[in-house]
Amino acid sequence: MDMTIIEINSISLIWSIVALVVFFFLLYVTAPYGRHFKKGWGPELPNRVGWIIMEAPSLLLMLFLVLTGSNNNNYFALILCFFWTVHYGNRTFVFPFRIHTKGKKMPLTIVLSAVFFNGINAGLNGYWIGNLASFEDGHVFGWNVLLGVGLFLFGFLLNNYCDTILIKLRKEGEKGYKIPFGGPFSLVSCPNFLGELLEWLGFALMAWSLPALSFFLWTFANLIPRSLSHHKWYRKQFPNYPQSRKAIFPYLI
Repeated sequence: MDMTIIEINSISLIWSIVALVVFFFLLYVTAPYGRHFKKGWGPELPNRVGWIIMEAPSLLLMLFLVLTGSNNNNYFALILCFFWTVHYGNRTFVFPFRIHTKGKKMPLTIVLSAVFFNGINAGLNGYWIGNLASFEDGHVFGWNVLLGVGLFLFGFLLNNYCDTILIKLRKEGEKGYKIPFGGPFSLVSCPNFLGELLEWLGFALMAWSLPALSFFLWTFANLIPRSLSHHKWYRKQFPNYPQSRKAIFPYLI
């Protein structure tokens, strides 16, 4: 089905409003996976399988929509697709096999909700990039693109660096949690989430579109409440947890 820019933008605006509602919901209800896992949310999947199923649709849908779209020979459309693929290629085929997750489970409801969320975001952004975006000559040198590339790359490196610190805290077979130290963990509890926020802020600047902005807002709506939940959990589990740390933004929140 062909869609117009007006239709894509209208859907993106509605989707952004939904993100706002979800943001306030997640401030009070923590998604039950990872350290917040709890029984009673229905059937469960192995954690690694759940991660792959959750993230793969975003990767595959973006590639399909861009490579089969009318912009498939536009170099900037391919650049945006590349950045998206770098993130979701890592989250689908690298990250699930790095984490020590043997024996851990994830509710199927969480997996399916993530598939829905990723499908809409990848669909909106992939269709806009692949079919509707118009990139003029010299667009790649615009201030928003240069700043966006810098933010995305910095965020990607920060996210993966912090993930590595977290992964090394637990040896294969261990199931407990420990306090992370070093680097950005001296300032905040969830610098890995901060890195991901910077990635998609950078992407929104590069793309300069309502679909990309709506995706950043959804990332914000998901990761800010989760960071606050992690921070509260750390303080509850570890009486000696550093009191000077914030949840996600240094010196602020």
